[in-house]
Amino acid sequence: MLALTALGLLAGALSLIGCLYMVTATALTGRFLGGRTPAVPAPAPVSLIKPLHGAYPGMGRVLEGYCDQDYGAPVQIIFGVRDPADPAVAVVEALRTRRPDADIELVIDPAQHGANRKVSNLINIAARARHPILVLSDADIGVGPDYLRQVSSALAGRGVGAVSCLYVGRDDGSPWSRLGAMAINHGFLPNAVLGLTLGLARPCFGSTIALTTETLADIGGLLAFADHLADDYEIGRAVRARGLAIAVPRMVVAHHCIEASGADLIDHELRWGRTVRQLEPAGYLGSLITYPLPLALVAGALLHAPLPALALILTALGVRIGCKFAMDAVTGAPAGRWWLIPARDVLSFGVFVASFTVNTVGWQGGRFRVGRDGVLSHT
Repeated sequence: MLALTALGLLAGALSLIGCLYMVTATALTGRFLGGRTPAVPAPAPVSLIKPLHGAYPGMGRVLEGYCDQDYGAPVQIIFGVRDPADPAVAVVEALRTRRPDADIELVIDPAQHGANRKVSNLINIAARARHPILVLSDADIGVGPDYLRQVSSALAGRGVGAVSCLYVGRDDGSPWSRLGAMAINHGFLPNAVLGLTLGLARPCFGSTIALTTETLADIGGLLAFADHLADDYEIGRAVRARGLAIAVPRMVVAHHCIEASGADLIDHELRWGRTVRQLEPAGYLGSLITYPLPLALVAGALLHAPLPALALILTALGVRIGCKFAMDAVTGAPAGRWWLIPARDVLSFGVFVASFTVNTVGWQGGRFRVGRDGVLSHT
């Protein structure tokens, strides 16, 4: 009984700390996104590299955003798939028909260079790049017309070796997609901005990795990351190991959440949680405080103090709902209804706990075991 009471008091204390943490993170996000990266005076030609796997509703519109860049230099857009029967092929061909003015190329190459199928795809695509700046981004990332200007401006900074971008979630209207977008906008994004602002994190995300061909060659090329689950993290680490910085411009791109079922959503979030736990174990454990509402519920279940427990739960719920509306306003990307917050937070907490028990991940139709060094192997 004493042990349970102590655990309840700890959960309650962590919940209060978490409330303060989330308010701070939300405020910092507003300040961070309120600035702008100045435009580079003479942008260099860019090769945009998009590895594709499958299609999703609205994919054509998302990809067309890369054709509409307000950029003063040539832009080569290279899409790539591994399978000629991939439905993404038809989406790209339709885009080429709609936009004959754009420099679009489609690479279909099944060559496998390692366990990471996305990196294998990137290797096959990058071989066709013609320009000195490479901009890699995942298939589900959408951008605005100033995307390349801001990325190029950041890359031109002194001592910068690569550029990455924060992102918001955009749902497709389905319930599971909404929950996925909420996890990004109300959980990932404020946490990432707080870590970045306080110097606690040096992120490199698959949403964008921009670097020169010279820098890529210096870190061993894409082949050096062909067996890693967190290829984006490893690329960032390799760039920093050369004494160069990863710049993050004051903007967000859009991650289109396409989870069609609860199983898809949980599998995706477990893979993400398992990856972060592998790479940053101390920081991941410390992220426990980012779940103030579930912690308040745990405290309420363990403590025999109904009124204080109710006050704590209502405080945590109020903070989470308030932060949700603030983040929606800051990003311009509303995600989910406010009454979904309890379900979303409990699900996130469940994924956090479960991530300490899983050693395999599902990805692009395969099942992989992840080693202590983050290297993938087939199960």
